[in-house]
Amino acid sequence: MTIEQIYREESGRILATLIRLLGDFDLAEEAVQEAFSAAVEHWPREGMPANPRAWLVSAGRNKAVDLLRRRAWFEAKRDELARLSALAEEVSETPEESMLNDDRLRLIFTCCHPALAREAQVPLTLRTLCGLSTEEIARAFLVPLPTMAQRLVRAKQKIRDAGIPYRVPADEELTERLETVLLVVYLVFNEGYNATSGDVLVRRELCGEAIRLGRLLHKLMPEAAEAEALLALMLLHDSRRDARASASGEIVLLEEQDRSKWHGEQIHEGLELTERALGRGARGPYALQAAIAALHAQARRPEETDWHQIAALYELLMQEQPSPVVELNRAVAVAMGSDAAEGLRLLDALEERGDLKGYYLLPAARGDLLRRMGSWKAAEGAFADALLLVANDAERRFLERRVAEMKGKIGG
Repeated sequence: MTIEQIYREESGRILATLIRLLGDFDLAEEAVQEAFSAAVEHWPREGMPANPRAWLVSAGRNKAVDLLRRRAWFEAKRDELARLSALAEEVSETPEESMLNDDRLRLIFTCCHPALAREAQVPLTLRTLCGLSTEEIARAFLVPLPTMAQRLVRAKQKIRDAGIPYRVPADEELTERLETVLLVVYLVFNEGYNATSGDVLVRRELCGEAIRLGRLLHKLMPEAAEAEALLALMLLHDSRRDARASASGEIVLLEEQDRSKWHGEQIHEGLELTERALGRGARGPYALQAAIAALHAQARRPEETDWHQIAALYELLMQEQPSPVVELNRAVAVAMGSDAAEGLRLLDALEERGDLKGYYLLPAARGDLLRRMGSWKAAEGAFADALLLVANDAERRFLERRVAEMKGKIGG
């Protein structure tokens, strides 16, 4: 394992632990960077430690103490000196085991505290838990970069100044935060499953962490059917991870995937969880999406997929959680089920409304339907439009291939 891989897979956990210890988001982020800089300096010479994460937490803790000491020295702040003393005492008495125990779950509940503005809860968690840049988050929420930056700054200050506790809340407080917490875990998984930027389609460390957090939530709240459904949804999607890309990293569409590469144990567990959640009356957004994923998982061959039932479930999802993205997925399901022309009409209506302006999957879906209908020139134009909007390198290469294929059809 390389330092780069450890950074990619463990920096979020390390940051969560240091935020708990230090009570300061900015100081913790700085300490994480200092700890990895120390690793780059020491590990090549001394060898990688047996427990890299524990080493980095300790190094980050020590670096934070040094940072506070320097600040106190140069700024001569009494409160910083007092805090330095308290921190040094706290970290010296904290066992390594407790320092590394489920701090990401604590971080989610802290970021989702009702005292924080709702508009900042999810972005703050994505910033700290996923390591997404402020620019990426601003783009995802369709707000200007300065606006998002201010939201994050104010949320961090609120946590520090109000002394919001860094812990999983008591049972009676869980329900009021559950909806936001589930949304955060869902978005963490989505960022891992379909990376919005970078050179890979899947960030497996985020998918794995989201599933781990989903299991913890299900264990913490076993009666919450939507938490059970979310875990099912993630397992069913993740079961296809090894079939979604070729050996060279190129995207493989669902209908073209080698289904023998799907992970049967995850599918079995996901189907059981879905059935149990639906049996307990779950009809929320995660239960409906899990039911859709279950239909895909149960199809042994692409042509056996029950697109009519999937379209019906998307219709229910539209009623439960209206969204232009859900509407887009329903249009595709309608097209795949029986009527490509009707699916295209629904996509055109979405485009005319402008609800998904700047969202590359709309022209990409339109291009795919046109391709299936044999409208090569129009499909080429749609795929070219999608290319202008995509940020992920793997998806860009896929769209470039589609454009080339359509040009070949036109020329042929």
